[in-house]
Amino acid sequence: MRTPALVALSLLALPLLAQDRPRPDSLPSDSAQRLAAQRVTVTRGDAALDRVPWAVGTQRTEQIRRGQATVGIDEALANIPGVVVANRYNYALDQRVSIRGAGSRANFGLRGVKVLLDGIPQSLPDGQSQLTNVDLAAVGSVEVLRGSASSLYGNGSGGVIAFTTDLSSPTPLGVTLRHTSGSFGLEKSQVRVAGRGERTLGMVSVSRTKTDGFRQYSAAETSQLLAALDRAIGANMTLQLRAGTAEVPKALNPGAQTQAEYDANPDSAALANVNRGASREVSQRYLSARLRGTMARGEWSAAVYGQRRFVDNALAVPPPGAPTAATSPRGTFSTLDRRVTGARVDVQRALGADLRLTTGFDLQRSFDVRRNQAATGGRPTTPTDTLLLDQNEVVVSVGPFAQLQWELSPRLTVSSGARWDRLQFSVDDNFLSDGADNTGSRLLTATTGHLGAVWRLRAWMAPYANIATAFETPTTTELQVRPDGQGGFNPELGPQRLRTIEIGSRGRWGSRLRYEVALFQVDARDAIVQYLETAGRAFFRNAGRTRSRGAELGVAVRASEWLDLQAAYTLADYRFDRYVLPLTSTTADTLDGNRLAGVPERALRLGARARWGATTVDVDHSTQGAMFGDDRNLVPVQGWGRGQLNLRVAHTATLRGWRAEPFVSVQNLFDDRYVSAVTLNGAFGRVLESAPGRNFFVGLELAAPLVR
Repeated sequence: MRTPALVALSLLALPLLAQDRPRPDSLPSDSAQRLAAQRVTVTRGDAALDRVPWAVGTQRTEQIRRGQATVGIDEALANIPGVVVANRYNYALDQRVSIRGAGSRANFGLRGVKVLLDGIPQSLPDGQSQLTNVDLAAVGSVEVLRGSASSLYGNGSGGVIAFTTDLSSPTPLGVTLRHTSGSFGLEKSQVRVAGRGERTLGMVSVSRTKTDGFRQYSAAETSQLLAALDRAIGANMTLQLRAGTAEVPKALNPGAQTQAEYDANPDSAALANVNRGASREVSQRYLSARLRGTMARGEWSAAVYGQRRFVDNALAVPPPGAPTAATSPRGTFSTLDRRVTGARVDVQRALGADLRLTTGFDLQRSFDVRRNQAATGGRPTTPTDTLLLDQNEVVVSVGPFAQLQWELSPRLTVSSGARWDRLQFSVDDNFLSDGADNTGSRLLTATTGHLGAVWRLRAWMAPYANIATAFETPTTTELQVRPDGQGGFNPELGPQRLRTIEIGSRGRWGSRLRYEVALFQVDARDAIVQYLETAGRAFFRNAGRTRSRGAELGVAVRASEWLDLQAAYTLADYRFDRYVLPLTSTTADTLDGNRLAGVPERALRLGARARWGATTVDVDHSTQGAMFGDDRNLVPVQGWGRGQLNLRVAHTATLRGWRAEPFVSVQNLFDDRYVSAVTLNGAFGRVLESAPGRNFFVGLELAAPLVR
């Protein structure tokens, strides 16, 4: 991994920042940010939020980090309506992120949602995403575009999450030390060195997280290194360099629970997962370079990036012919060697006083070497632990796009865009001893577009509307799991196509109140659903049609100079419009009208932040409604009842030239028992993933200048 060398080079580069003439810190105060016109870039161009006909939510540094443990994406996105994060408390599977239902069917990782870090895609061409490169302790802001965005980002863009690295530094060169300790053996330490000069910004962050886990057999360890450097080249160009490594040497997988197991002991682990050593190990590194510049009547950016990822995944699914009893140690060991390369170009140009054109393209290639072996106790150790699958998988995507923004009047803005995507899936079957050569390829193309308008009637009312089409292909992970157990790609699984209609409004009342409201309907044809999960392996099919209708409301109130209030509400009615589920060769179950599994019917987040001098107190209350754990709606999952109440207290002081910020938090103050996530369509009723009872963490952040 060459991690020590990368750390050394990054640290050696930072003193160069201090050689430039220092400039005053230009970051506006929190109150100034509230009054200033908000701008966003998640729509592939720098634009004022009140001129964007999309639902876009944002979170700032203090909302992401102050008093937070910075160990889960739910901490950063909980206050954005329309976004539901299911925390599994399982580092082997990651949290599930659902944006208006997109991504809700993922039983591991993220899919259907595009993820960006400093404008660089963290998503694969097949629609899978990962957060291994994202450390919330080093994130400065996040923007979330809710709704179909395939016309901007292509495959699997049911929503977009754009993270921005925090490069701020109040001094030419400074260091920040942060440590958090909490329940269930939680320990997270971070060292961050950041600096700035007249033409340069830079940051290096190193962190390590360790936990014993809330549930039995759920311990995990994670180490991350992030390095970022922005350098002005001349008057009209900036070079952005990003690099990092991430190591997950241990992430045990406790599996889902049955209702009986949950009722008896909510922190228990599935016996089969323990006996078969279910776990995941990840080693990853990445590098990107991005040039951004201005030109006459416009601006542009061009980026290239690469990523290497190794995954060792011990699954609880038994190999063919092995006993299926939970007491059997026989499982499956899957390894993945992934290489990702890509390029991204954006050009934004004014064609006149009222017309702006944005064009560009995305080019990406992923190459996976995937091998499955029989395993005993989590590793291939016996002579019978033979090879089950050995194949190379390649996905190449190219997607040019164009978007027009037309100011029809000082108050009315119209946006339209179109994109064409071409994806080539190829598989080379190296495992021929099973008597079948499953080498082959699939070509998928799609044309998507959007049309929207926003009308700025008053500062307190800016209604907007849009209609958009989108598409989502199966991922290579979904394609390679065939019901017949053979290698290659499932020839019966195809892409789903979506159409979204949305109306909404946003506005502010002076400096005291900001709000956003949206109503939407998403119709999916040939919807990809997971119809079965057994012993850690999921199977997928095209279900027919789904219809997702919902409402979102977000409100932020400055009640006084010392008190802020916030609310985010999501109402979701996501159903199968048509879905015939085959049960046997002669019988079927018609699921028309059933609710989609894994999505709560409603979600509410209430927050209050009080300030007394240098002390802040945050109180957050979250609750979710009932949902189902299966498509047949036979496994109901109760809502959160009184919900989860979290309390955080932070204080800022100066101690011998150091800025000191101690903080303490109590989570689930009511000590209520609830299910935080589900494993969709889990076999034998193994569906529930429980949340911890009352728990806490304490922390301390210290910052000081190295160069004044």
